[in-house]
Amino acid sequence: MKQSNIRNFSIVAHIDHGKSTLSDRLIEFTGGLQSREMKAQVLDSMDIERERGITIKAQTVRLNYTAKNGETYQLNLMDTPGHVDFSYEVSRSLAACEGALVLVDATQGVQAQTLANAYLALDNDLEMLPVLNKIDLPSSDVQGTREQIADVIGLDANDALAVSGKTGDGVPELLEEIVNKLPAPHGDGNALTRALLVDSWYDSYLGVVILVRVVDGKLTRGQKIKFMATGAEYVVDKIGYFTPKMVNVDVLNTGEIGFIITGMKTIHDCKVGDTIIDSKYDDAKMLPGFKPSVPVVFSSFFPVEADDYPTFRESAEKLALNDASFMFTVEKSSALGFGLRCGFLGLLHMEIISERLAREFNLNLINTVPSVLYKIHLRDGSVIDLENPADMPEPTRIESIEEPWVRATIMMPDKYMGGIMSLCSERRGVQENISYVGNRAVLVYQLPLAEIVFDFYDRVKSISSGYASFDYVVYGYQASDLVKVNILVNEENVEPLSFMCHRSFAEKRGRQIVEKLKDLIPRHQFKIPLQAAIGGKIIARETIAAYRKDVTAKCYGGDITRKRKLLEKQKEGKKRMRSFGNVEIPQSAFINALKVSN
Repeated sequence: MKQSNIRNFSIVAHIDHGKSTLSDRLIEFTGGLQSREMKAQVLDSMDIERERGITIKAQTVRLNYTAKNGETYQLNLMDTPGHVDFSYEVSRSLAACEGALVLVDATQGVQAQTLANAYLALDNDLEMLPVLNKIDLPSSDVQGTREQIADVIGLDANDALAVSGKTGDGVPELLEEIVNKLPAPHGDGNALTRALLVDSWYDSYLGVVILVRVVDGKLTRGQKIKFMATGAEYVVDKIGYFTPKMVNVDVLNTGEIGFIITGMKTIHDCKVGDTIIDSKYDDAKMLPGFKPSVPVVFSSFFPVEADDYPTFRESAEKLALNDASFMFTVEKSSALGFGLRCGFLGLLHMEIISERLAREFNLNLINTVPSVLYKIHLRDGSVIDLENPADMPEPTRIESIEEPWVRATIMMPDKYMGGIMSLCSERRGVQENISYVGNRAVLVYQLPLAEIVFDFYDRVKSISSGYASFDYVVYGYQASDLVKVNILVNEENVEPLSFMCHRSFAEKRGRQIVEKLKDLIPRHQFKIPLQAAIGGKIIARETIAAYRKDVTAKCYGGDITRKRKLLEKQKEGKKRMRSFGNVEIPQSAFINALKVSN
């Protein structure tokens, strides 16, 4: 295939705007799969993607298309996720492309994530092609959406194609637009090999499968290659591309996207964004790659059965190979044993990883309440990062605590604006900007990340009857009045239950946890105080009543002092028992107390 006839492009859009459905039609029209092999969302290969109706992993497929001018073109399509938690997948895919289809639902118009992904494409210097989808629906507004694209994104959308991913209307015209308007890949076909490592995943039969975009030269079967970031050398055993079925070939030329298999068994040699070169190439210049993902939400995962820890560790390593934005370190808890402290890009990301570990590796896990990364400024001038509240230094050593803040963009019909604004104020938000596009308001707020990782997205959706869209970007740290709340059971600190929050919310959240624990910890022979405390100050308390034996049962009538003497004796015994007795907190109580709740 001539380099000038290759087109590498990806589809970017908001959630549910029809990226995967349009990909299905492109595959069908170009004959990538026969009609009997087609199914809805063919590129969403994971069960969890199909059940939830969302794309989690970016997928690539090669299509051959014969244009009206008689030339045959090779189209390398990447279908990307739409959810804010998976924007790292989008940025990786865009780095391997020259063009992007900015897909907008003609019934809903431009949404927050459309805007965010369009800016990602702009940052990667891609040629953007606006496309309107879902024109088969009676509520679609083609002209109004074209005006919105021009107003909000700043793209000229007068000639934007209107298509239907469901019926296939406009798809042949779209294919012509792709070959005529999107640029061919740059790169020197006669130079030594340089390829970008776009993605990798673990296959139980083939080992590590590596997705690459050849930038210069070519990759051939049997070639000895080197990974520049790690210095590891391997021989290419298999090479090929996806149609979306795996097709083996002998060579990948400049500008092409495909996979290589090298017999690699360890994840440590394979870093996403690395440059792959010929092992003879000594003075190669590394490709820019992509910025490493920065986790913003942290949670500890522990296997319910302690014996499952080695399997859990191995499973997490395989998953980290498949998802470069998932990071973890080993952690030990006195209550729950060995586990992993994991970093995620958001709460949906955490939920998906947790579900994949349970489904793909049959693990039964519990996870602690999610927290964000705080920066602690100590009195000696040093700064430490705090992922886990249990590692908090003594309050006397702390000068100030900073928490991450985000810039959130919320787009909604203007009648819901009051409710959304009061929600943002409730979550310590600071209004930055407000603008209107037709009858839709665009709110820009600065918010603490800790206040939006729990249920903020759900609240935005419920207040706006599902019409609002939400996107955020972490922009920096600010000092706040933050405190660590300790949970004490029988006056002993239970470290796994401690958490960080703003001082104004400490009492409410502390009270919620002790009320929950009161129902979860079984009664003992002595009464058990449950307390939430900031340093030495108790801010909430509940008491679990003791079992009580009726010691006066054998006293029939007689002097009241006999009964009193027996009750006093019992009271003394209970007091002594409480000072020596240990409270056994069952693991189920930990599991339920740590479950993510509002």
